[in-house]
Amino acid sequence: MESCSSLRGFCVTAKPRLLKSVGVSFGTHSSWRRKRALFQVSAISFQKFIQFALNETKRRTHLVPSPLQVKFNTVNSMDGKTELQMLSFQASKIRLLRSLSIETEAMQVLDFAAFPEPEFDVPIFCANFFATTNTNIMVLDLNPLHDVISRADYKERYYKSLMPLGLKYSELLPWGGKLTGESLKFFSPIVIWTRFTPSQDKFEVLYSAFMDYYEAWLGLINRAVAETDASQIMCNREAQHRYLTWRAEKDPGHGVLKKFIGETMAKDVLRNFLFNGIDELGSRTFLDYFPEYRREDGTINEKRSVMGKSFENRPWDTKGNFIGDHS
Repeated sequence: MESCSSLRGFCVTAKPRLLKSVGVSFGTHSSWRRKRALFQVSAISFQKFIQFALNETKRRTHLVPSPLQVKFNTVNSMDGKTELQMLSFQASKIRLLRSLSIETEAMQVLDFAAFPEPEFDVPIFCANFFATTNTNIMVLDLNPLHDVISRADYKERYYKSLMPLGLKYSELLPWGGKLTGESLKFFSPIVIWTRFTPSQDKFEVLYSAFMDYYEAWLGLINRAVAETDASQIMCNREAQHRYLTWRAEKDPGHGVLKKFIGETMAKDVLRNFLFNGIDELGSRTFLDYFPEYRREDGTINEKRSVMGKSFENRPWDTKGNFIGDHS
């Protein structure tokens, strides 16, 4: 089924849900003979998430294709069996709105983000979803541009009114387990970090959360007033550059991309598409921002965490105050 928006030259193909037969063995108490039963599992698709976000954005602003769309649109996997679909747009207050999706019989991936122009200190919308037949790993957040632990004014301005929304979905989609201290710096008090066994009910809850979070982000960006102070704009620019530099180097999706398209192209997609802006917004390197990752030979430590701290439970209270609770 094809669903087209009225955006010039843009059309999203919404693939019909696939039904997959899975064999299950079980025994009877009388004979212990093993039999096989078949049940159907609906294969999920994240295309409706993308379509919702684009339609809602278009209702509020004039969305146009990004120049990135020329180079990054579709990429075939090395084995020719999988297609990586990429979309990118921009608007008056939105520097980049982009998505990458991968769909196979055994795996669904969505990486969707929206970055504000440097004149605005609005959080970054972030949705990273990874689903297989065995487990779903999901991150949904309005990533803070500035530190919400040390910057109480920033947390108050952007997250106080959103705490009820975060609390609602943190109950429905519980904390997913250990999260490194380094990663936590880039998450907000309303972050949804969760793991769950695949089910249609959970998928619909996730879709509801995505819609509510994205509408909340659109509200923030629509109400935002452009900064005129050059020093503050520079501060916003550096904060976004720091975020992009971290994500391009330590994003857990690197391994998935490498598997499908190889190391060279994976790095190109990470740096120049998913986290585009590294070369435009600043000149500092990863080790300039995060010197603790420097090895003795001057290279970057490939470990995800060097702090040795992780957070087993949600490290914010119901008011959005950081309480730690690391293990």
